[in-house]
Amino acid sequence: MIVMPTEPDFATQLAAAIEWWREAGVEHDFADEPCGWIATLEEAAPQGAVAAPKFLAPPLPPEPQIGAERAEWPATLAEFSTWWLTEPALDHGQITSRLAPRGPAGAELMLLVEHPEAQDRDQLLSGPQGKLLSAMLTAMGIDEEAVYFASALPRHTQMPDWAALQRGGLGGVLVHHIDLVVPKRLITFGRNVAALISSPICHDPPNSAETSPQLNHEGTSMPLLAAMGLDMLLSKPQGKARFWGRWLEWTGTKAT
Repeated sequence: MIVMPTEPDFATQLAAAIEWWREAGVEHDFADEPCGWIATLEEAAPQGAVAAPKFLAPPLPPEPQIGAERAEWPATLAEFSTWWLTEPALDHGQITSRLAPRGPAGAELMLLVEHPEAQDRDQLLSGPQGKLLSAMLTAMGIDEEAVYFASALPRHTQMPDWAALQRGGLGGVLVHHIDLVVPKRLITFGRNVAALISSPICHDPPNSAETSPQLNHEGTSMPLLAAMGLDMLLSKPQGKARFWGRWLEWTGTKAT
């Protein structure tokens, strides 16, 4: 009598197929179309079960307005210097180590830097960057007594959050400061300063400080030169040459 071999059951066939693919080096299942392996809470919950409540994070509090209310800003340049040293809202309540701007109203030239130097003590820009500016002004033929020195921040600050400062309205404070000085020309040092005074947060935003030779605000206009930061000018000799070329072009002065 011939005994016919019996066909293995499905479980045996499946195990053999899996073992065959495993020996071939295939250990995972792949498909061309994506599928969801993890069910949502609603899909996984038994029928009729109450879904777990969804907890939402509370909204973040609004960022404080830098300089407090605009109506309280000083109306004269003399008042601004005192306000700059004492107004808590300018620097999250911190009022120590601040340095006042210096120079005359209607200055021939206003120089606006990001913040005081770490080496500044009793006077803004009295350290290495200030010495560089003094040498530059001498080469330009401009008396320092005719120059207004100012900073975007009232004290030296390590790694300022410029984006948050812009959202907080620091650009408006700077433009107000410039309006009180009314300089004949303005030079900003550092791209963060240029971005602040061209910020859309200002009520009447000036043209982009990176591209426009004029700062236009509330019907007034003044020549503007946006330069790299003084720290970069100190460390890169080619930066000084580039700045000098831009200065000559900006002022229409011929190189000698």
